Amino acid sequence: MAVIEQLQNWLSLPILVLGDYTLRIAGIASALGILIISAIVQRGLSKASSAAAKRSGAHDQNIYIIQRVLKYIVYGVGLILALSALGVSFKNLMLVAGALGVGIGFGLQSIVNNFVCGIIILFEKSLRIGDFVELADGLLGEVREINIRSTLLRTLDNADIIVPNADFISSQVNNWTLNDDIRRFSISFSVAYGSDLEQVREAGLKAAEDVPITLKRKNIMPDVLVTELGSSGVECILTIWAQGEWVKRPGWVKSQYLTAIYNNLRAAKIEIPFPQMDVHMRS
Repeated sequence: MAVIEQLQNWLSLPILVLGDYTLRIAGIASALGILIISAIVQRGLSKASSAAAKRSGAHDQNIYIIQRVLKYIVYGVGLILALSALGVSFKNLMLVAGALGVGIGFGLQSIVNNFVCGIIILFEKSLRIGDFVELADGLLGEVREINIRSTLLRTLDNADIIVPNADFISSQVNNWTLNDDIRRFSISFSVAYGSDLEQVREAGLKAAEDVPITLKRKNIMPDVLVTELGSSGVECILTIWAQGEWVKRPGWVKSQYLTAIYNNLRAAKIEIPFPQMDVHMRS
C-alpha cells in the first residue's frame, strides 16, 4: 500500500503551473498512453480495412484513400484526447484553435493550402501511387507516397523528391499513366540532303523493329515523318509506342532507338549530316 501511495503522490506532482493550469506527471503519462494506443489502433484499422477492401475487389487507390482518411481521423481523435488528459479544457482548446486561426491567416497559409490540395488529390484521383508524372519545371518521377502536406516522387536518378501538394493543383502536370500505361515517344534524327527519303523511312521502321519494346497495334504503329528542311540536313522523327515500365524510363528508351537508327542508317549507307559553314575568301 505504501508503494501505491508513493506512486500516486509521485504521479500527482506538478511539473508546470501557469495560472489556473497545472501540468502533472500523471497527465503526461496518460497523454503518452493515449497516443501510443492511437498508433496501435491506426495500424490495426489500416490492416483490417486493407484486407476487407482487397476481399471486395476494391482498387488499390481506393484502399490507399481509406487508409489515409482513417489515419487522420484516429490521430486527430487521439490528439484531442491526449490534450484532454493533459488537463487542457475545451474552452482552452477553442482559444488555441482561435490562435491557430490567426496564425493560419499570417504564416501557415501554405501548410493549410497543401493540406487541402492533398485531400483534393486523394479524392479526385488525379494522382495515384505508381503514376509517372512530369511537373511544369520538367521534373520526372514516379509517385511513391501522397501525404497530408506533400507528395514523394522518385526520379529517374533514384532520388526522392518531396513536392508540395499545391504544385499538383496550381500548375500543369503531365500524368503519363493516369488512364493507361501506353506512351508515344518521338525520336529525332537527321539525314543529309540528297538521301532517298523512302530508304530513310525503311531504315527508321527497321530500327523500330530491332527494339523489342515497340508496340504494334491498330492506330499505334511506328512511323517515320519528315519535320523540317534544316540548315544542315533533313530533320526526321521516328514515332513509336511503348508500354509498362518502359514509360518510366524515357532516357533509356531514347538511347535504344537512337542506337538502332544509327546502325540502320549506316547499314543503308545513308549519310548523317553535321553542321557545316562555308567560308568565302576575297582576294
